[in-house]
Amino acid sequence: MTELTRRGFNKGLGATTALGALSLSGIAPATAAGKAQVVVVGGGFGGATAAKYIKRFDPKIGVTLVEPSKRFVTCPFSNTVIGGLNTIDYITHGYDALKGLGVEVVHDSAAAVDGAKKQVRLAGGGSIGFDRCIVAPGVDFRWEAIEGLDAGTAARIPHAWKAGAQTLLLRKQLEAMADGGVFVISPPVNPFRCPPGPGERISLVASYFKTAKPRSKIIVLDPKEKFSKEGLFKEGWAALYPGMIEYRNLAEDGLVRRVDPASRTLYTDFGEETGDVVNFIPAQKAGKIAQVSGLADKTEWCPIHPRSFESTLQPGVHVIGDASIAAPMPKSAFTASTQAKVCAEAVVNLLRGAAPGAPKFINVCYSLVGENYGISVAMVYGYRDGRIVKIEGSGGLSPSGATPEFRRKEADYTRGWYESISRDIWG
Repeated sequence: MTELTRRGFNKGLGATTALGALSLSGIAPATAAGKAQVVVVGGGFGGATAAKYIKRFDPKIGVTLVEPSKRFVTCPFSNTVIGGLNTIDYITHGYDALKGLGVEVVHDSAAAVDGAKKQVRLAGGGSIGFDRCIVAPGVDFRWEAIEGLDAGTAARIPHAWKAGAQTLLLRKQLEAMADGGVFVISPPVNPFRCPPGPGERISLVASYFKTAKPRSKIIVLDPKEKFSKEGLFKEGWAALYPGMIEYRNLAEDGLVRRVDPASRTLYTDFGEETGDVVNFIPAQKAGKIAQVSGLADKTEWCPIHPRSFESTLQPGVHVIGDASIAAPMPKSAFTASTQAKVCAEAVVNLLRGAAPGAPKFINVCYSLVGENYGISVAMVYGYRDGRIVKIEGSGGLSPSGATPEFRRKEADYTRGWYESISRDIWG
């Protein structure tokens, strides 16, 4: 990976695209009838970014953000809390900066988004009208895919794939585990939020064990043939945690068929594994608000027009972040943020009677293998023939066989990335 790739992407946090001239949905400019109103549902990396940048692009547009939590806990860097490198406060952010920009923040859940009536119905009662709506619903879980699991079993076998209480629960379980215990983790099938996330979690739990519980073991049951940045992660595991991690993929009986939460046992086709602590991350789908609002198709993800992220199913409603079908872009925090900026500018132009042009997107994903050992992958995406495409020759991957100093710098870049994007959104 080039120096420009590693450093330049952090500088590209504010990058968006220039947009052009005709309305996709044929709606007359909302500004002609008075002050335009945009409602953003979800205050995470996608939603909070969209709310901020609409106000930046046109302060006259009224923006309302609907988000139930008064303090947002990020999934990025939640693995550092699980691994004991940070506290939960480090990954917790408020909405005062958005309010300071003129965004009205409503702390309630959206019960439904009605594109035809142009209303967001609130769980607490009442509704909010809009000219355009941006939905950043995140993910929910397909509990039914694994026998023995449901939402209630997460109190014993945490997924910790939504940050907050689940993050703290998994951390407490690891702290309570005796030295010499077994931690079993089962990542989800594709597609899912943050493809390199399980690899980082395995790494940072191993980092904690190396210091506090050196006789402990990690067993990974992965239902996939391969995982994101696999070669780099395994290189790091061999260097930092030799003999501690047993990784089994689909070909090595890594597919879990059934779970017994009471005994913390995971059953595969040919065997079973019991852990002192078990972290099972279920298969995923678009968040509930997308499902109940008719924004998801039969795949349970949300199809969109890639120039504006307007839903193909509900005109006037845009879907960004993990829930959207935007391959080849991964489902990541940086992806959600860059999609939000493109979508925000598209919405502003649509409200003025103009249409989106051809956008460009960026994604960079840093992972910590240890406190001073970082790896990364980056890519630039464009738009061609109605699709999002990778731009040939852009981006890159951390090299294998790098020096400890190189890995230390990448760890520094990882921390810098998190602080930069957090400031950009909530700071």
